Amino acid sequence: MTQFSGSRLLLLAVIVLSLFGASFAQVAISVSFGPPALPVYAQPVCPAAGYIWVPGYWAYDPNIGDYYWVPGTWVLAPELGLLWTPPWWGWENGAYLFHAGYWGPTVGFYGGINYGFGYFGHGYEGGRWNHGVFFYNRAVSNVNVTRITNVYNVRVTNVNVNRVSYNGGPGGIEARATAAEEAAARERHIGPVAAQTQHRDTARNDPQLRASANQGRPPIAATPQPASFKAGAVRATAAGAPYHPPVNRGPAGSNPKEQVPHPNQPAASIPHPPNNVPRPPTPVHARNVPAPSAPTPRNTGNPQADREYQQRLEELNAQHQKEHEQLYQKQEQDHERMSQKPASAAQIQQMERQHQQQTMQMEQRHNQEQQKAVHQAPSARNEPARPEPQRH
Repeated sequence: MTQFSGSRLLLLAVIVLSLFGASFAQVAISVSFGPPALPVYAQPVCPAAGYIWVPGYWAYDPNIGDYYWVPGTWVLAPELGLLWTPPWWGWENGAYLFHAGYWGPTVGFYGGINYGFGYFGHGYEGGRWNHGVFFYNRAVSNVNVTRITNVYNVRVTNVNVNRVSYNGGPGGIEARATAAEEAAARERHIGPVAAQTQHRDTARNDPQLRASANQGRPPIAATPQPASFKAGAVRATAAGAPYHPPVNRGPAGSNPKEQVPHPNQPAASIPHPPNNVPRPPTPVHARNVPAPSAPTPRNTGNPQADREYQQRLEELNAQHQKEHEQLYQKQEQDHERMSQKPASAAQIQQMERQHQQQTMQMEQRHNQEQQKAVHQAPSARNEPARPEPQRH
């Protein structure tokens, strides 16, 4: 497993799944910070019969150390009867692991992520195959019935309005694969087709689709066909949530080679992120550090001195808690203001550097004040004398 020093990227490896004797490779990227929330956007009209909706998702580029948005698009199914299982990010062993999407006869597990337009966390409600013909559910799919007549209308209640784009971990979707989804994972699969690969590469090479540039609100959220980023492209109307990228997310400078295990490598030998995930030398935000804990009472044998000591530390602790909360609220307001206006990557980085400096200075000052209070504690006048060491 290769590790990028000085970067938030943890590992880049290749996972090979063997399914009924046929296997295909998935590039599994593991990152120490989660992707942005899913943006809000409309679905473009289906271009022709046989196309299946492939929802947009956040991918990660290790060369720039940033997430980028791969717009949702309509893709022609590679074979009759195949459906698309979207990719998803999942928390595992202290990092976010990317699971690639695939084509198969049944929609498998995609992290319980609500991508919308029929992908509401489990299965697909946007259409179904019937005797070699794909029928579209007009209740959730944007279809022009004058051009496509194989349609039906079944309303679906979408109760999950969460736009979180990852499974597990802090704030992630709490969903597990069903027995049917586990069975689907063992069926014959086909990886993304060439049009999807070209679509993803086009998105990766577009700087405006990077999360640091669009703050979770990509200017190209969906397209009518793969790699068609101009005609008919749809903008995101809003970010799913304010995006707060970490300061130290950049790449180490070079992209090490990917490790390719043998195609018959057992699943148990697939590399996973280490448990000793590297941490930044100082916290970035006040929300990244715990609030000051209550002082520990002492018992020196002098009740009055102990009470004075406890009272002074409780007052200091209350002051530190107040300052901690004030800085937390101020930094959150900075993030909110930044997300409501166009901001360059340099402006965002400058704000995060200021936040890190603020947090570091607060923690240093609190530690110094606590140490000073301990050293200036009232003496234990009635404390029994310590016995002298015995000499032999």
